[in-house]
Order: sequence, then C-alpha cells, then structure tokens
Amino acid sequence: MNLLGLAAVALGIPVGLLLARLSARAGDEAPTPRRLAAFALAAPALAVWAQAAHPGAAGVLGALLAWQLLLLAVLDAEHLWLPLPATLSLIATGLLAAAALGPDELAARAAGAGLGWIALAGLAAAYRRLRGREGLGGGDAVLLAGGGAWAGWAALPTILVWAALAGLSAVAVLAFAGRPVARTRELPFGVALALGVWLAWLYGPIGRI
Repeated sequence: MNLLGLAAVALGIPVGLLLARLSARAGDEAPTPRRLAAFALAAPALAVWAQAAHPGAAGVLGALLAWQLLLLAVLDAEHLWLPLPATLSLIATGLLAAAALGPDELAARAAGAGLGWIALAGLAAAYRRLRGREGLGGGDAVLLAGGGAWAGWAALPTILVWAALAGLSAVAVLAFAGRPVARTRELPFGVALALGVWLAWLYGPIGRI
C-alpha cells in the first residue's frame, strides 16, 4: 500500500468517530463507546478494502464512497431513514469524482444517476398504484442514483442483483431464526442497496467476478 492509501486508512479513524456521532445524533443520543469503537474500526477497514481492490487514488475515492454508504446503511437499519442531504451528497461526490476522469466518464455516471432514480422511483410509483400503499421509500431511489453516479449506468443491474440477494438472504436468516417477515413489515432496503453499490464499485459487473 502506498503513502496515499496509508493516509486514507489513517484518516478512517477520525472519520469513523465523526460518523458514529452523526449516526447517534439521528436518534438524539450521544454515541456509546461501543458505537464509537465499531465505527472507528469499520471506517479504516473499508479504506483497506478499497485499497486492496483499487490501489492509490482510486482507492482513496473508494474510501470516500464507503464511508458515505456506511452512514446511510446504519441510519436506514436503525431508523428506516435515508436523509436527503446524505443521499444527494453521494450523487454529488460521485459526479465530482467522474469529472476528474473526463467527459465520457462523467456522462456515463450522470446517466447512471438519472436512470437509477427513474428505475426505483418508477417501481415505487407502480407498486403504490397497484397495492395502494408504499413499497419503497423515496430515499432508496436517490441512493440508487448515487450508486449510478459512482459506478455508471452499466453497473445498475449489478447493484440491484447484489441488493436483491442481500435482502433475500436477510429475510431467510430472520425466518430461520424464528422471526418471519410479514408482508406489511418495513425493511431497510437501503442497507442492501448500499452493499450492492459498494460491491459493484469494487468489482464491476457480476460476470467479471
């Protein structure tokens, strides 16, 4: 790992502590020592993972992506909430990273952001019309748009496949543990989407893994 990568890993510790405080603030609580420790370990670990897959500057950008996804996943898991400023920040940072790679990459990622939002917003609208109730939160569509902004339009199917696999696995684990999921129960799909975005950015389309 080069110096740039080491710096990103070291930066992960204070970033993790900041994320712990932000996630706790959503519940109007001070972060517990356990939360602080978990984030302080998770953030640099994600930076190491990003460097392992994409050494150098690309891995540093990957750490930035991972830290944002970590916060969003925790907020959705704990509060079923994907705050708009955080999801819009995901889109903005993805497009800024793409701009440094040239106009073609920026166009691909801008298309990814737009198509990602349209896909889930359209699905949510269709479900609402057919079933008369909400099936997806509005934040999920913006999160997928952020995934498109970071990984490009071609990664959207891969993101959704990973997210579906993660979601189905979670439901299966709950059922096996004797806690079956009712059809009307709200689930934090943003957690599965965040994992899908991360894996798609790291490894590209599933066929290439």
